[in-house]
Amino acid sequence: MPGFTTRPQLRGDFGMVASTHWLASATGMSVLERGGNAFDAAVATGFTLQVVEPHLNGPGGEVPVIFQAAGNAPRVLCGQGVSPATASIDAFAGMDRIPGSGVLAATVPGAFDAWMLLLRDHGTMSVREVLEHAVGLAERGYPVLARVAAVIENLKPVFARHWAGSAGVYLPHGTAPAAGSRLRNPALAAAYTRIIREAERGGGDREAQIEAARRSWAQGFVAEAVGAFLASPVPNGRGEPEQGLLTAADMADWSAHYEDTTAVTHGAHTVHKTGPWGQGPAMLQQLRLAEALGVDTDLRRDGVFGANAGVDADFIHRVTESAKLAFADREAWYGDPDHTDVPLKELLSPSYAAERARLVDDARVALDLRPGAHGGRDPFVAPLYLADDTPGDRTTGEPTVRNAAGIAPSDQRGDTCHLDVVDAHGNMVSATPSGGWLSSSPVIPDLGFPLGTRAQMFWLDPASPNALAPRRRPRTTLSPTLVTREDGQAVLAIGTPGGDQQDQWTTTALLRILNGATDLQEAMDTPMFHTNAFPSSFHPRETLPGDLVVEPGVGVETIEELRRRGHTVRVVEAWSLGRLAAVARDPESGELRAAADARGGQGYAAGR
Repeated sequence: MPGFTTRPQLRGDFGMVASTHWLASATGMSVLERGGNAFDAAVATGFTLQVVEPHLNGPGGEVPVIFQAAGNAPRVLCGQGVSPATASIDAFAGMDRIPGSGVLAATVPGAFDAWMLLLRDHGTMSVREVLEHAVGLAERGYPVLARVAAVIENLKPVFARHWAGSAGVYLPHGTAPAAGSRLRNPALAAAYTRIIREAERGGGDREAQIEAARRSWAQGFVAEAVGAFLASPVPNGRGEPEQGLLTAADMADWSAHYEDTTAVTHGAHTVHKTGPWGQGPAMLQQLRLAEALGVDTDLRRDGVFGANAGVDADFIHRVTESAKLAFADREAWYGDPDHTDVPLKELLSPSYAAERARLVDDARVALDLRPGAHGGRDPFVAPLYLADDTPGDRTTGEPTVRNAAGIAPSDQRGDTCHLDVVDAHGNMVSATPSGGWLSSSPVIPDLGFPLGTRAQMFWLDPASPNALAPRRRPRTTLSPTLVTREDGQAVLAIGTPGGDQQDQWTTTALLRILNGATDLQEAMDTPMFHTNAFPSSFHPRETLPGDLVVEPGVGVETIEELRRRGHTVRVVEAWSLGRLAAVARDPESGELRAAADARGGQGYAAGR
C-alpha cells in the first residue's frame, strides 16, 4: 500500500524546480516559462535564495553544483572559494580551532562567480534576466520566515552593539522584524543593480556582459568594498576586534571551475558527487557499505515500498553504523585534492567496503571512531571534543555565533539551501548554496551582505589532510547529488541542507528511491534519523559517541530496540530532520517529477 505523503509528487513534461523556499522555486519556474533552460532557472533560483533565506546563505557564501547538459557527461562546478593567501596555521597562533563566526574564518566568496560561469557556458539568458527576481525582492521586501525572525531576535544584542552593518539591514527602526512582516535589503539590491549596469556596458553580446559582471565582482567595486571593509580590524560577536585575512587580491586571483564528478555504481544507477574537497564521497562509501551489508537487498525484498520501509531497527542500525565508518574516513582522509593525497580509489572500492562491513555488529553499537588505513599510511585521527550534556549546546552541524549576550548556540544556527531543476530537454542541475549567513559575520554596509566562515572547517593541525594552508579549499559539507542510469542519462537530482547530516538524510532517501520508492514525496516523508557520533565540521567541532537522533515516526518498538543495541537515542520533534528537494526524469517517456520536503514549512516544488 502507498505510504502517507504530506503533499502530492508533481508530475509533468515541461519543467520542474524544487528548492528550500517557495519564492525561489517560483522564480525558477518563471524563468522556464519565459523560455529559459534548466541552467538559467537554477541561476535565478540561486540568487533568489540569497535574498529570501539570508539565515541560510548569502552572496558572501559558496556553492557546489553537479549538472548534466543533455547529451553530455555529468560535471561538477566548483563554487567553493579558497583560503586567503596569508591564511596559515601560524596566523591562528594560540587557538586550537578556527572561530565559527567573524571575519577570521572568511574564504573567497565563490557563489557569484560559479553562477555566472554556469550561465555563460550553459544558459541562454542575460545577467539582468537572472538577477531581476532577486533584485526585486530585495528592493520591495520579502516575507520574513518565523525562523529568520527568531534568529534576528536572538542576535539583536550582537547587531546593536557590535555589527552596525547587520543592524542596518536586519533591525529596521531598531527592532527585529516580526514573522510574516516584509524585510528589505536596499544595499544588496543596489549592488546587484550596479553589477547589471556594468555588465550591460560591456556590450550587447550576452557572454561579454557575463564576463563584465564577473569582473565587477572579483576585480571591481565588490572586491574593493570587501578589501576596504577588512583593511581595519572588525569586531567579532563579542565585540573584540579581529584583523581579517581576506583581501581584494584574493578575490581577483580566484575563479570557479569545472571538474569531473566522483561516482560509483549502485545497482542499475551511477551516483555522482563532488571530489573530496566536499564530503560527497562519504555518501558513495555509504552506498558501497549498504551493498556489502545487504541494506539495499532488504529494501527490495519488501516488494512494494510501504510507509514503514526504511525505518525498522535493522535498517536504521546498519545505515547509522555505515555512516559512522564513512565519516570517520572523511575526517581521516578528505581534503582539497589539489593539495593533499586522498586515496579515493581505495576508499570507494568494493573490497574496502566489504572489509569495513565486517566491523558492523548487528547486535551492538560501536562507540569509537574507526577510520581505515591505506597504502601503508596511518589515518589522521581528529581531536576529540566531547559536547557537554546541555541540549542547548548541541548544534545540528551548522555554525554558531558565541557572544557575551548569553544566547544559546542552538538558537543561532546558520544552515544551507538546496535547489534542483530539470527541463524538457533533459538538462538537470543539483546545487547546494550556503555560507555568508546573517549570523556568521557583520554585514558590509556598502554591499548588504556578510562574508562567510567556511575556513572554520579546516583543522589547525598540519597532519590533517584538511589542514589550513594558503589558497586551499576547506573540506565542506555541501553535497548535491546527481544520478544517471546505465546509458548515462540523468534521472534524478536530490539534496538537502543540514551540514554533516546532508549525506545522511540524502543517503537514506536515496536508498529508498533507488530500491523501491516510486514516489519522491513518499521517500521524503518517511521518518528520518541521523548520528553525530563523529567530529562535527563546525566550531566547536564536537563529537557525541553513540548518538542517534530519530523522529518519533520510526515507532516506539524500533526506538526501544535501538536503545537495547546501545544507541543513545534522542527522539526529536516530528517533521524536524531534513529539508530534502528532488527532481526526476524518465528518458523514455519524458515525464518529469518533483518533490520538496514539508519539514521546515518553506520548501516547495513547482512544475508542469
